[in-house]
Amino acid sequence: MSIKINYKNNGPKKPSNNLVLFSDDKFNLKSLKKYISIQEFSYVQDLLKTSDLSKNLFVFELSSKKKLVLVSIKKNIKSSDIENLGAEFYGRINYGKNSEYFVNVESILSKHENFIGYFLHGLKLKSYEFNKYKSKKETRLISINIIGNKNKPSSQNQLKFKALEEGTFYARDLVSEPGNILHPDEYAKRINSLRKFGLKVNIYDEKKLKKLGMNSLLGVGQGSVRGSYLVTMEWKGLKNNSKPLAFVGKGVCFDTGGISLKPAKFMEDMTYDMAGSAVVVGLMKNLALRKAKVNAVGVVGLVENMPGGNAQRPGDIVKSYSGKTIEVLNTDAEGRLVLADALTFTEKKFNPKFMIDLATLTGAIIVSLGSEYAGLFSNDDQLSKQLIEAGEKVEEKVWRMPLHKNYDKLINSKNADMQNINYVGGAGSTTAAQFLQRFILNKTPWAHLDIAGMAFSKYGGALNSGGATGFGVRLLNKLIEDDYE
Repeated sequence: MSIKINYKNNGPKKPSNNLVLFSDDKFNLKSLKKYISIQEFSYVQDLLKTSDLSKNLFVFELSSKKKLVLVSIKKNIKSSDIENLGAEFYGRINYGKNSEYFVNVESILSKHENFIGYFLHGLKLKSYEFNKYKSKKETRLISINIIGNKNKPSSQNQLKFKALEEGTFYARDLVSEPGNILHPDEYAKRINSLRKFGLKVNIYDEKKLKKLGMNSLLGVGQGSVRGSYLVTMEWKGLKNNSKPLAFVGKGVCFDTGGISLKPAKFMEDMTYDMAGSAVVVGLMKNLALRKAKVNAVGVVGLVENMPGGNAQRPGDIVKSYSGKTIEVLNTDAEGRLVLADALTFTEKKFNPKFMIDLATLTGAIIVSLGSEYAGLFSNDDQLSKQLIEAGEKVEEKVWRMPLHKNYDKLINSKNADMQNINYVGGAGSTTAAQFLQRFILNKTPWAHLDIAGMAFSKYGGALNSGGATGFGVRLLNKLIEDDYE
């Protein structure tokens, strides 16, 4: 699917092609008379009398060659609701080989700033498809012609939306790739290619990681024939040397569970166990594309968790980059081992203003929150509040879960400083977050987002059509925009 958006200031007032008009929430048409013929106006008016006016959108067949799409705008409509309208519009026009629509922005009565920008943003997000490996691809083009001078998004806002779409789509692309293609070696190369957008990229391979003492991360990948990496991406959007905002992602490109092997059923879904890292990479690409006025760093640990002759065993003890020792009781609790070294490294090297890590960390968070909220764990009330508010605005919602020192006893080990799993039972997501918190050494404000239930959707959502969602890119971009730029 290809969507082309054209801005035509002096387009036809009454186009003979498909037309999109906007009304109030009661579908009053008086203000729209000038955009359609008298016959068309009467026809639509009659149809509305017997229609369910609680709907957001109607498509009327005016002739064999012309449709009228009528979109209602509620009073005090939110940006996220406008995006959902755009996505719903896409769902109604997504058929046929080629389609052309004229969107009359002068019919928009809403006082919402940048209405059409959010409307088109929702449409674009919903239109994403991953069909790279299909031998027969449908080539469809939808042309959206924006006519009129009012309510047009500024060039700067158009750039921001485009950057956010590209960042989100890049994250979705990464998550959608199969494990035989996007293994750690290839992933590191792809991140390196983002230098062309102005990001400073550093790749730490196994030799460098061994020298640094990142044995917790390295232990996860030692059963794979692929390499293990830590990759940093820096964006300097400010001329000063202010502390950067830090984003850390779990990049387990495929997770078999290692020696603690997962069941075969649904193991194919474990290609998306690197979704946390994909969000970080997509976010950093977005920041670079829109030239964000902020200093930020993205750090991802890239590994493949495989069984093999050299694989980590249950019962192994490793020394992390922080100096703390970990007894690995279950090799399928591997994401926290990757993040442990990545978090300490990020804090020590970059001295950030805050750290937010993202990971498809536990199945337990899906039991708790399903696919409606990501789990939020944090040592900082202000950062938590900012994340919750940003999530509500873009409908990438997070729910704060507890952290408490009393949970520590569940991950204390008799043989090392800690163990990587709680075998007593219960609080699986909290003990995982409690484990990560031990690697924040200097009391840096920190938040952990467990996105296991949010990264991939088999059924699709408001702004995605099923598959990888890119959850987190828009959330973190909103956090930066509202609170740190």
